[in-house]
Amino acid sequence: MSQGEVHVSCGGASAIVPIDGTYLDVKKAMSWKNDVLMVLAGGEPRELRSKVQGNCEVVPLTFDDERARWALRHTAAHVLAQAVKRLYPGVKLGIGPAIEEGFYYDFDPETPFVPEDLEKIESEMKKIISENIPVIRQEVDREAARKMFLDMGETYKVELIDELPEGSTISIYKQGEFVDLCAGPHVPSTGYLKAVKLLSFAGAYWRGDEKRPMLQRIYGTAFMNQDDLKAYLDKLEEVKKRDHRRLAKDLDLFSIQEEGGPGLVYWHPKGALIRELIEDFWRKEHRKRGYEIVYSPHIAKLDLWKTSGHWNWYRESMYAPMAIEEVEYMLKPMNCPFHILMFKNRTRSYRDLPMRLGELGTVYRYERSGVLHGALRVRGFTQDDAHIFCTREQLEEELVGVLELAQFMLTTFGYEEYECMLSVRDPENKSKYVGDDASWALAQSALEEALKRKGLAYTVDEGEAKFYGPAIDIKVKDALGRLWQGPTIQVDFNNPQRFDVTYVGEDGQRHQPVMIHRTVLGSMERFVAGLVEHYAGAFPFWLSPTQVTVIPVTEKLSGYAEKVADRLRQEGFRVNCDLGHEKMGYKIRQAQMDKVPYMLVVGAREEENGTVSVRHRAGGDMGAMPLESFVAQAKEELDTKSLKPLVKPEA
Repeated sequence: MSQGEVHVSCGGASAIVPIDGTYLDVKKAMSWKNDVLMVLAGGEPRELRSKVQGNCEVVPLTFDDERARWALRHTAAHVLAQAVKRLYPGVKLGIGPAIEEGFYYDFDPETPFVPEDLEKIESEMKKIISENIPVIRQEVDREAARKMFLDMGETYKVELIDELPEGSTISIYKQGEFVDLCAGPHVPSTGYLKAVKLLSFAGAYWRGDEKRPMLQRIYGTAFMNQDDLKAYLDKLEEVKKRDHRRLAKDLDLFSIQEEGGPGLVYWHPKGALIRELIEDFWRKEHRKRGYEIVYSPHIAKLDLWKTSGHWNWYRESMYAPMAIEEVEYMLKPMNCPFHILMFKNRTRSYRDLPMRLGELGTVYRYERSGVLHGALRVRGFTQDDAHIFCTREQLEEELVGVLELAQFMLTTFGYEEYECMLSVRDPENKSKYVGDDASWALAQSALEEALKRKGLAYTVDEGEAKFYGPAIDIKVKDALGRLWQGPTIQVDFNNPQRFDVTYVGEDGQRHQPVMIHRTVLGSMERFVAGLVEHYAGAFPFWLSPTQVTVIPVTEKLSGYAEKVADRLRQEGFRVNCDLGHEKMGYKIRQAQMDKVPYMLVVGAREEENGTVSVRHRAGGDMGAMPLESFVAQAKEELDTKSLKPLVKPEA
């Protein structure tokens, strides 16, 4: 092998590859198909035209690999920016990353974009793709990079360059006339993009700071083929159909009233009923597991939040203090300090531990208007909160118990798949957290052991721990495969120390307990919104605001319809008896639109035989059956909280 060549091998195939300067064109050397977007070289994701230093093992990466998808969509963001610059030369560029299932780019246009511009920009993107322009990486020094982007008038890019640490590698990417400051990676040319679609506009403050300029963000997505793009767009349509904001309005569940203030949820009767059912179930299951239910105030003195650390570590998410009789008070963003004060209200013994205090407590957090989203991101919400005070010896067992409860609750509501993350400190930036290394190590070890005992796979997420301790964060997967924030379990040695929380041990001495913060549902607002989308508004029988609608064929059958409805109400069912003047077909359609699980149609034959004709919102006409048989089967469906209909007409 001569100088200027390198030996590359992959899956038994190998090649002697000439080096162009310090780069090699792996794709050309290995004769791979166009669906290879990147390679793994020495275990690191690399562009196909990569810098090399010697022999290496190479693994091809296609669109099936997330790292390769990221590169493809990153290039799509650059193509978007190039198209915008061609059409609107005066626009200034912000940032343009790949994101999950797509990409975006932020722009500062001379004249704001309008929806009609999306079609023009997308058309220009397709021209750039058809030109199959090579994407070329170059490394430059700071002064050259700064001058380049100053000359182009790209002041946002200059700001980014100025903030890079000294000694940083500064890279730029060129494709034709377009140049961008970027760390990469990218695919070799614009022609790799086979299917792109621009989706929407949004506003975005530069650097996420509401005091900085408001830019316009364009979202899009990209795939290797049109079939995958179509499947994704079809999924987006299904997402729109399931949007909790639309369904909550159609089903009259809850609303956000701008007159009362953004980010605050108003629960209407039907939505309040669903929430009541969930909360009653929550209380029952917690009491069975030894939790004691408490209630705490909505405000407290500012000094309490200074002691807890929230004032120093969480202030940006708290509302401003309010003066009451010359003393400053705060709306509570958390329930934990209140539960600590309850624990400290009297001397506790080791015999009192573990003590489990649970509360459906409403908290208030300042969320900027730009991130508010229906009931998923709000400013006031009710958290299914609980705090466990235990000894260090009891810690692991208590964590296992919380995981078991979380799994039970998720399964009951129809969430069978979830992902677990172990959120730990950033080892390079321990100053962001409180507490000593030994306590953090013990807390992390206990969380890991609990996950292992339950046989739960998990990934370690560095830097995502709360300021006072590590945590298990569980994300649940809904009917469309989307992940939602679910249970959170946090170990805290620090608040007991800050509040001087103690118990009397077997030795008669005072000891410090460990504190577990946990939620198994999250906020009621977000959880119910998630259920709305998971079930597309068609709640399981036990959660449906109206479980049965009784529909008489004619007005003459109203008496029998009311008799049937009364019998169902005696058994605790939530029943609507539709005695309106509309035709039967209209009433059935209305009940289906309202997502009512069962419709019982009654005519002269049903009255004579003591039967009902059963229809299910999903299964349609199920035939006639004795009323008492329906009552018995529906009661089983209610009592077992079944997620599937159990009513079956007799043969």
